[in-house]
Amino acid sequence: MARTRESQYERCLEIAERSGRTQLGLMSNQVWHDDPRRLAFVLARYKFVSKMLSGMERVLEVGCADAFATRIVGQEVGRITAVDFDPVFIADVEARNDARWPIDARVHDMLSGPVAGPFDAAYAVDVLEHIPADREDLFLGNIVASLDTHGVLIVGIPSLESQAHASPPSRAGHVNCKTGADLRATVARFFHNVFLFSMNDEVVHTGFTPMAHYLFAIGCGPRGSRR
Repeated sequence: MARTRESQYERCLEIAERSGRTQLGLMSNQVWHDDPRRLAFVLARYKFVSKMLSGMERVLEVGCADAFATRIVGQEVGRITAVDFDPVFIADVEARNDARWPIDARVHDMLSGPVAGPFDAAYAVDVLEHIPADREDLFLGNIVASLDTHGVLIVGIPSLESQAHASPPSRAGHVNCKTGADLRATVARFFHNVFLFSMNDEVVHTGFTPMAHYLFAIGCGPRGSRR
């Protein structure tokens, strides 16, 4: 293999020769193929989650899909258990698992029950909008039942207002997008305190939620299981 002209870049070759080249996951590969800039938005969402949960030891990701961005959260927390109800995606996660950034990936449908924990925190990015409204209490209740008594939950979803501008692939399966007020009220059924954030492209802020493309709600102080 040819060597780089500047010595500081030799590490690029060393890693490629020793560990190979990292592959995108199934879902991130599709995003990179169809809408490359959207991958930047996804990575920014996980960066926000990682900073909010920094220092926590046991963290649960719900609806991880290919878990390509989960490593970003892994930089800030102790251990991550990542679950998804689709075995195809979990097999993809396991095939790409890296000993340096381990992920405990499991097939689990959160509508069927909690994940054995307890966990210090949980997060679900781009998941709640796929859960029918009449089953969201079951879904969120099972997450709460997976947390310890001081657990934190972060929920991230596209805003209801954004759907008028979303592409058909992005809208597919979105049966439960919400306004900011509705997301806060939903999470507040399960947590004593809820902090709401807006997001446009890669920027998270506290601005006017009807103009936000994406929403984050952070629930603190669980009210208890709603199973």
